[in-house]
Amino acid sequence: MARVLVLGGGISGHTAATFLKKWLGRSHEVVVVTPNSKWNWIPSNVWVGVGGMSREDVVFELAPVYKKAGIDYRQAKAISINPEGSATSALPFVSVEYTGTANAGSKEDITYDYLINATGPRLNFAATEGLGPDCGNTVSICTADHAVEAYEKLAQVIEEMKKGEKKKFLIGTGHGMCTCQGAAFEFTFNVEHKLKEAGVRDNAQITYISNEYELGDFGVGGMHLKMGGYITSGKVFAESLYTERGVRWITRAHVKKVSKGKIDYETLNGDMKEEEFDYAMLIPPFAGAGMKAYDKNGEDITSKIFNPGGFMFVDADYSKGAAPFEDYRAEDWPKYCQNQTYKNMFAVGIAFAPPHLISKPMKSPNGTPINPTPPRTGMPSAMMGKAVAYNIKDMIQKGATEPTHSARMSEMGAACVASAGKGFFSGSAAAMTMYPIVPDYQKYPDYGRDLNGTFGEIGLAGHWIKHFLHYSFLWKAKLKPFWTIIPE
Repeated sequence: MARVLVLGGGISGHTAATFLKKWLGRSHEVVVVTPNSKWNWIPSNVWVGVGGMSREDVVFELAPVYKKAGIDYRQAKAISINPEGSATSALPFVSVEYTGTANAGSKEDITYDYLINATGPRLNFAATEGLGPDCGNTVSICTADHAVEAYEKLAQVIEEMKKGEKKKFLIGTGHGMCTCQGAAFEFTFNVEHKLKEAGVRDNAQITYISNEYELGDFGVGGMHLKMGGYITSGKVFAESLYTERGVRWITRAHVKKVSKGKIDYETLNGDMKEEEFDYAMLIPPFAGAGMKAYDKNGEDITSKIFNPGGFMFVDADYSKGAAPFEDYRAEDWPKYCQNQTYKNMFAVGIAFAPPHLISKPMKSPNGTPINPTPPRTGMPSAMMGKAVAYNIKDMIQKGATEPTHSARMSEMGAACVASAGKGFFSGSAAAMTMYPIVPDYQKYPDYGRDLNGTFGEIGLAGHWIKHFLHYSFLWKAKLKPFWTIIPE
């Protein structure tokens, strides 16, 4: 009997674990270790943040779902990996510390035959002084609890605006190396829509601030897309949305410090500036889970398994990290998400170390990096999770010695639906698809992507798709009837 240990119960880890258990059945074990007791459909946190949904609408308890599936669920945090086992046993293991109320603080070593690192992001608010809910200066929508607090503060500001007060809103990225610009992009338009609904839009100045070189970069180097029969740049697409809604924007910005009602930021050309706000939602940079790694003799091998950010090395071409941007290639990206030293270990979603940026690396004259880091959440995370599950299934059941399914981001597409408003008939959305996620200029020399799979539309239809995705993915994640036919 083989044991597959999955670290993380988010989109990628949950996808991998549930498919593996379905395919492997009772003949093999699937163990999930995650510090969270609930699963969160993160894309809908945007709606929670503006009061369109409650926290209960976007989360559910993991334990009953895993019990029904026959998955061994441990509410715990992974502390370290021993991929060679120890001096007394060759079985590799992960050391965990339990976080559940019944056994909080107790520790255990869990052995494995195959390991999937799907630990997701550590929200690195500390990278920017004064950033985040804990400091009380900015709000977040990165978790369901954060989103609830974001709405509570938004509702308070709206009440003050109804009394005639004018307010400044600042939404975007809180560091020069953030990812997830799409979440801030979407939240901007939801806040703008909420202010209109409340009848206070005229009392608001809304500013979007980002580390993107220009609007529409989204950490993927921008894009060209088909829209209305024409080829439109992502820059024009995004700028038109902001202009139509009267939203200011600041790009090429690294937020250095946040204090009450004010940020200090550095621009790509080296200028130091300030921006005032009454309400700010700034996405933090992401880091890895912070696990350590040891060899069989107890020697620290963390730097051989993880990069300095805490992300696990896989089968990518890391030699390109120091190469000129013009030398980046689609094939630099990992094909199997498999660690090359310990081939029974895989990393998916945010947990794997990218070989380099997708957007062009840039620094200010002061040496400050100001560029988006690669997005690896949502749809691509789920697809990677499923592909790795396929590979492990074939290794266990068919004796495959090499992975059989690709999980390369330069060979997969993604869809993004950025809504504005929650009402089924009153909302709108910008729906975008791209193929591939990582541009391939050797295959698509003009734009880096296949324009037959890269397009955008704005309107009510996209808003309906957003509703459909919310309910269908929660259905899928809860393993309800026919869950396997819902695509990743």
